[in-house]
Amino acid sequence: MKIAIYHREGSFSNRWITYCNKEGIDYKIVDVYQDNIIQQVSDCNAFMWHFNHINEKDTLFAKQLLFALESAGKIVYPSINLAWHFDDKLAQKYLLEAIDAPLITSKIFYRKKDALAGMKGMNFPIVFKQRGGAGSQNVKLIKSKSSAIRNINKAFGKGFPQYNARGVLKDRFQKYRNGDDTLLGVIKGAIRLIYPTKFSKLKGNEKGYIYFQKFIPNNVSDTRIIVIGNRAFGVKRMVRENDFRASGSGIKKYEKEEIDRRSIKIAFEIAEKLSFDCIGFDFVYDENNTPLIVEMGYGFAIEFYDPCPGYWDKQLNWHDGFFIPQEWMIDDIIKKIIIT
Repeated sequence: MKIAIYHREGSFSNRWITYCNKEGIDYKIVDVYQDNIIQQVSDCNAFMWHFNHINEKDTLFAKQLLFALESAGKIVYPSINLAWHFDDKLAQKYLLEAIDAPLITSKIFYRKKDALAGMKGMNFPIVFKQRGGAGSQNVKLIKSKSSAIRNINKAFGKGFPQYNARGVLKDRFQKYRNGDDTLLGVIKGAIRLIYPTKFSKLKGNEKGYIYFQKFIPNNVSDTRIIVIGNRAFGVKRMVRENDFRASGSGIKKYEKEEIDRRSIKIAFEIAEKLSFDCIGFDFVYDENNTPLIVEMGYGFAIEFYDPCPGYWDKQLNWHDGFFIPQEWMIDDIIKKIIIT
């Protein structure tokens, strides 16, 4: 039994490799950028790659490689079941609507005339999102019909850059004030105003559609629930100062009393229904205090969740104590290898 791992500093692979070394689990480091990657993993039962959704090279072929290997009988992480809709809010909307999940009201228009017609009867403000982007990048509040029309014209005209340099700089400065980022990070954010990322240059502007979500006022936080196998853990993320967005704010609460058990139950139910073995859901609350899903994805920040004081099992029993989620991923891969 052997696991192939692509190692990228700062990704899950750091902890995967540490755990394999500690537990004596057989693994090999492979290079996904080599033409012979298929041959590299041929003597392995599983392949694990925490690909980067904002790396211009990863986005070229990560999902295709995972699908190819899984189709050939390899166990892969993330499975194509998890990867195909990752960092794609449009795909997530369709999938969650298809299973009647409690998704926040979301509208997609692929024709300008339909988008303009859709403004009739729409209550403002509304939330504008691009299909990709994490940490509340590419998310903004549209406060009026005239502003919505301007964004529609842009969406069906020159489009929007896929890297929001101004928004990232603003977030980095706020985190710097809160002690969650460095002055160097702020300087790097400022440099991106002049020099865009390779990802943004390769992908070009996002256009040809526009995506809106309902804005629910008075949410001072959102809740991120992550399900890995039969375990779930969560964090309450507080909104930014003078803002409506919580994801990426860096302001968080970990106490189990802060996490709504209803959101945990929903997360487990959807993960089971869709056969997701590692998935995170972002929840907000409507006017009736009902938890609604905003978006989902298999990837998540690493150190951010280290202070979580415990986790819930499928029966919603609480298990006290710190843990390393990436170790669970390896354990679950090994269980799949044994079963197959």
